[in-house]
Amino acid sequence: MSTFLYFQTNEEPAVNPKAYPLADTALTTKILSLVQQALNYKQLRKGANEATKTLNRGLSEFIVLAADAEPLEIVLHLPLLCEDKNVPYVFVRSKQALGRACGVSRPIIACSVTVDEGSQLKPQIQAIQQQIERLLI
Repeated sequence: MSTFLYFQTNEEPAVNPKAYPLADTALTTKILSLVQQALNYKQLRKGANEATKTLNRGLSEFIVLAADAEPLEIVLHLPLLCEDKNVPYVFVRSKQALGRACGVSRPIIACSVTVDEGSQLKPQIQAIQQQIERLLI
């Protein structure tokens, strides 16, 4: 009979290497906060299908994807589309946290912060876009 020992570690679970660029904890907090504000300003589209529509229509400021989507391939068409449309995108670790930031109790694998001329969120959106673009370098 063998004995299994389970150790509690501070390491976060491994993330699929295809989930690139992955936001660190500080950036994730800023992104999720901005997603919540975008929801209040009606500048948020939730879900992979809605995010795809905003990209195709040229309405997207940036895209947030969940690195723990199962299987990850269900969101991997979005980075390709983002690169075609020159829209920044970033992965966050948790679809559950992304769902909560989007104001729903369900996990969300992708969302899009949309364009709104004259929005009060414009400076924060631009700051996050620059931080996302730095991750890609």
